[in-house]
Amino acid sequence: MNQPQPNNPLHGKTLETILKHLIERYGWEEMGRRIRVRCFTDHPSISSSLKFLRKTPWARKKVEKLYLKSADVP
Repeated sequence: MNQPQPNNPLHGKTLETILKHLIERYGWEEMGRRIRVRCFTDHPSISSSLKFLRKTPWARKKVEKLYLKSADVP
């Protein structure tokens, strides 16, 4: 059963939505500087980045943290 998550600012946000927001705000080059992973620096694409981030929890956490910071979410 799905529980309401009133204190989770990421609730309802897909990883794709988060990634697109960050790319629009920072661009691939800046994303690669802020989060040092090859999917942001070597031939970046939404598709390859999503595959990597879904398999790599530490990188996903960094992306989510940057999203929260960039969206001014407490």
